[in-house]
Amino acid sequence: MNRTVDVLVVGAGPAGLAAAAHLAAAGAGRVEVLERDEAAGGVPRHCARTGFGADARGRPLDGPAYARRAVRAALRAGATVRTGVSATGWAGPLTLDVTAPTGPERVRARAVVLATGARERPRSARLVPGSRPAGVLTTGELQRTVLRFGARRERFGRRAVVVGGDPVARDAVRTLRAAGVDVVTVVTEAPGRRAAFGSVPVVTGAVVTELLGRGRLSGVAIRDRDGRTGTLRCDTVVFTGDWIPDHELARARGLPLAPGTRGPATDGAFRTAAPGVFAVGNLLRGVEPAPVAAAEGRAVAASVRERLAGGPWPAPGVPVVTEGALRWVTPGLLGPEAVPLLVRPTHLLVRPVLTFAQDGAPLGRQQVSGALVPWRSVRLPSHWTRGVDREGGPVVIGAVG
Repeated sequence: MNRTVDVLVVGAGPAGLAAAAHLAAAGAGRVEVLERDEAAGGVPRHCARTGFGADARGRPLDGPAYARRAVRAALRAGATVRTGVSATGWAGPLTLDVTAPTGPERVRARAVVLATGARERPRSARLVPGSRPAGVLTTGELQRTVLRFGARRERFGRRAVVVGGDPVARDAVRTLRAAGVDVVTVVTEAPGRRAAFGSVPVVTGAVVTELLGRGRLSGVAIRDRDGRTGTLRCDTVVFTGDWIPDHELARARGLPLAPGTRGPATDGAFRTAAPGVFAVGNLLRGVEPAPVAAAEGRAVAASVRERLAGGPWPAPGVPVVTEGALRWVTPGLLGPEAVPLLVRPTHLLVRPVLTFAQDGAPLGRQQVSGALVPWRSVRLPSHWTRGVDREGGPVVIGAVG
């Protein structure tokens, strides 16, 4: 089946749904959203906790309620949301091959918005050896199991170890304890995070080096930064964080990836190197809170409408890269629009000075009040980009202190 739409959005998470809602409401024509999962809503659909804003009456929203509201907004605006449908490859510059329950399709669009999100690295990608015992999960697998079967201890075991130090690890601890599972330890590479997990013991500056047991997990081996080793007895381990963009479709299109994030490189208007192809949300850099991804979905709508109206596609912007203690920056290109940037450090930085340079020449410095932590981004103003040479080499952002 061959079909044509005006805008094809791939991914029905916060970013994709927000983009579809705003485009459909603005009269962008036929807007269609593809979601390979059985339901739309993205990661928030599995997060049974508050922290996703409030409803019209001021009551706090949990993740599933936030996801349902986003889906309703897209549908009411006139967008089509199709679930259980996977985009499997490209058949042309703006044409995607799709596998649906009704069979294969080929969908051509005037603009494509990639909003495929991010996923946690599984145990195999973290190169943790062992005999593949049962009881090894990621946060997403844990939350999906609770969503489908409820918070029942028989699904998870009795004693759990949680690996990771960011807020996602705290969510995993809460989920396990709500299911009646004893969380015996949190293991984190980060220093100084003991207070973040309440009464749960925390081993800081350590990594899991091996999974023990056959059939069912019986424990994990750990090693700290001084080389000391030990064993934690448990029948469940949950690996949290370590997010990577779900960028297979972007790579298949040949889109350049930003070196720090491994997401497609975009400019401030979310344009990729391929004319007519945009990318938004956590596909760009791993994980940010749902409201941040949704805000990008709303923002990309203006860029897409400009493209539909025949606006030009500018040449690729000046690359922006990080060095030293900064892990990544996004967007990865400085285009014609002056926009704020998001950066994240590799480790804790207290009142650092950020430096900006191009071709060895300094562009500016900025003192950051407070601390930068590796699980939270900091937003940088755009005014320092005024001195960037659009014909020059990459802009380098570093951190001192």
